[in-house]
Amino acid sequence: MSLEYVLEKFPIEARLKDGTKVIIRPLKKGDAATLQKFFFAVPEPERLFIERPVTDKKFFADTCAKLDFNQNLTLVMAHGAKMIGWINLHQRQGGWRRHIGRITLLTHPNYRGRDVSRLLLEEIVTAARYLGLWKLEAELNGGRTIALRSLVMTSVGAWIFGSSPSRYLLLRPSVSIFRMVREGSGTVASIILS
Repeated sequence: MSLEYVLEKFPIEARLKDGTKVIIRPLKKGDAATLQKFFFAVPEPERLFIERPVTDKKFFADTCAKLDFNQNLTLVMAHGAKMIGWINLHQRQGGWRRHIGRITLLTHPNYRGRDVSRLLLEEIVTAARYLGLWKLEAELNGGRTIALRSLVMTSVGAWIFGSSPSRYLLLRPSVSIFRMVREGSGTVASIILS
């Protein structure tokens, strides 16, 4: 399937667990200031995946000005004018790992535990299937238990979790993983798309 097919369904109206109305849509050119404000709100240890400091306005302006959804499909969740969730699907364009996508996910601290992560994950996993990816990887720090729970609760496949490549656990949505995740400082999760 094509990227155009994936993008034509957006924007999507959704409701959080508490009934809050939100919009899920792709990142757009005018989002630089809102995106930077969102990243400022995210705790610093969770910003490990950002290439440059959040104080660098040029980074956010360049990110929004040079959107390439073939390489980085970025979806955001908005509550009114406020960005409350961000997910990025990085797709390799060639090589032996081109069928593997990498997910980065962040949620505004005031909206955690309200299904932001789950809703964004469901949309990005669906998009990944349409784009022909076979496997997705996500890396989160060990303290992101709500986001990790969202990975487990998405009914899109079986996630593989481990705090290092030598320690993986294949999970079905009903399996609890939190004891193992808290042992390490980071967690790698993979999903095999069927």
